Amino acid sequence: MCGIAGFWSRSRAWGKEDLTAEAYKMGRQIKHRGPDSDGVWGDETSGLAFSHQRLAIMDLSPLGHQPMVSSCERFVICYNGEVYNAGDLRQQLPRERQNVRGHSDTEIILECFAEWSVEKTVPKMIGMFAFSLWDRKEKVLWLVRDRLGIKPLYWSLSSNNTFLFGSEITSLEVHRDFDEEVNFSSVSGFMRFNYVPGPDTIFENVYKLMPGCMLRIGQTDSDPEISAYWSVSGVYENGLANPFSGTDAGALIKLEELITDSVERRMISDVPLGAFLSGGVDSSCVSAVMQKLSGRSVKTFSIGFTEEGYNEAVFAKSVASHLGTDHTEFYVSEQDLLSVVPKIPSMFDEPFSDSSQIPTYIVSGLARSNVTVALSGDGGDELFAGYDRYGYAESIRGRINKVPYPLRKMISCAAQMLSEDRWDQISQGLPTSRLPKNFGHKVHKFSRLLTMGQDDLYCSLISHWETDGIIPHAGRKDTVDRAYGNVSDLIKDPTTRMQMIDLVNYLPGDILTKVDRVSMAVGLEARVPLLDHRIVEFAAALPANMKIRDGQSKWLLKQLLYKYVPRHMVDRPKMGFGVPIGRWIRGPLKEWAEDLLSPEMFTRHALLAPGPILKKWEEHKEGKANWEYLLWDVLMLHAWAEGRSK
Repeated sequence: MCGIAGFWSRSRAWGKEDLTAEAYKMGRQIKHRGPDSDGVWGDETSGLAFSHQRLAIMDLSPLGHQPMVSSCERFVICYNGEVYNAGDLRQQLPRERQNVRGHSDTEIILECFAEWSVEKTVPKMIGMFAFSLWDRKEKVLWLVRDRLGIKPLYWSLSSNNTFLFGSEITSLEVHRDFDEEVNFSSVSGFMRFNYVPGPDTIFENVYKLMPGCMLRIGQTDSDPEISAYWSVSGVYENGLANPFSGTDAGALIKLEELITDSVERRMISDVPLGAFLSGGVDSSCVSAVMQKLSGRSVKTFSIGFTEEGYNEAVFAKSVASHLGTDHTEFYVSEQDLLSVVPKIPSMFDEPFSDSSQIPTYIVSGLARSNVTVALSGDGGDELFAGYDRYGYAESIRGRINKVPYPLRKMISCAAQMLSEDRWDQISQGLPTSRLPKNFGHKVHKFSRLLTMGQDDLYCSLISHWETDGIIPHAGRKDTVDRAYGNVSDLIKDPTTRMQMIDLVNYLPGDILTKVDRVSMAVGLEARVPLLDHRIVEFAAALPANMKIRDGQSKWLLKQLLYKYVPRHMVDRPKMGFGVPIGRWIRGPLKEWAEDLLSPEMFTRHALLAPGPILKKWEEHKEGKANWEYLLWDVLMLHAWAEGRSK
């Protein structure tokens, strides 16, 4: 794994030395992504430069050094990721192009671009990747990101016509032409979903290249041209038109073939590798297939907690023992966890507040002390309908739809005529044993659900803050509607639509961002075999009853796991990879939280209106309500802003 950065100054002349120095400065901002070596390449006649930070995984020799020039010298690449079928692609090339100097995938895909073109090569690639490619003949710059968004890639076209790009926004920020202005629509999106939904970022005029997309920009283009070579909606539309029509047994055989091939490809490495093992379905399945393919005990890693309700280490240890892996577990103290909190803002170049970032960072560090590559089970919940919230949303929808819409609308309007505070006052006369906490808040939230369509209802259920009243800059349209509108109208099944919403937004925006940033922070490459696009395409064609059957989620994936691990070891209620944030900010982190929630902090950064937030903070401190996730959003936003101001 690596970090890439660069720029194309299309209206300013640069000297060779200044050009490469500016690119080198950008690259050094992300040295943690590639601590093994670095390199720069520049073309002063075009005003373009690439910077690369290398984490050496394949071909550890200098022959794998980047930026790299193709043998015909037409293309220059700066590349982050792994293409797992590079060997297959090499065999498809003409014999004269197969004679590459080393054995890195970088050399091979460069020759593929030279032979077939960028547009024809990228759809052939299996893997995770984000790269920039300069076509010296056509004077065209390409940016390309993998299908699911496993690897990040940001870009910006500045006011003076400089095109900037990099693996993290921090690379762009140090360039002299970077335009820095906070995007308050993105603040709103962050407060709703605990990450900034793409393609926007926390800054105006800085964008994420979305998963499955390629960007092309030429010397005279006023704006880049962005096209999708693969999309979740397209995959599910194809699955609807060409559904899997085989038997349960046939589906199980096909799934095992796909996962086995995907895992085997991701076990190719010139450095030690292992796997994260939580003892849940997804990581256990990946670890089981790894062990089947390996000639020796696979290294697996898990962390445990003494806090009741958070510890999965005992389950991981049981699965590891059954599979025969070389298992390492580490029981984390509260102080270990708390010590990570101050480091978080420096790991994420945008505000990010999924609190599982803390244990994920610790287990990544544990793995990195033993291996350089670790396979994870991410993606199983999105592909095979594993999240509990799918069933919860379906249950709510079923109850709501029993009431005629006109009556629902009337009830909704009536409920919202009174403020949340007024509902809380009314509730004081009701029996407390029958009354939920945050009564007024729940009345208002339920009243909004009554009139929502199915997509809006699901997005509301997974939202944190309703941002009206907390974003002080009015007149900015919330970008959430645009971000959550990328789901095909042809797909009608509610659970499938929820899976698609998560694959398009939550998976790249939250899960994959978290895994990328914390693993890169410790110099670890994380690979995600369940997100091989061939498995995604297979899952999209499966009938609903192969995902959820008799109330059991991830039905087909579990049938595969049962071939390797006894049911009793993995059949249990789903646990999140969480930490007791609510208790911490009332206790050992209270002073830190008080500082970030002080009136001075709200005034200094002017990102949020303090009134509704401080009300929830008082309720949380007094134990009247548990607002841990909403408050963590505010704390991470202010911690990010503080980190940038220093």
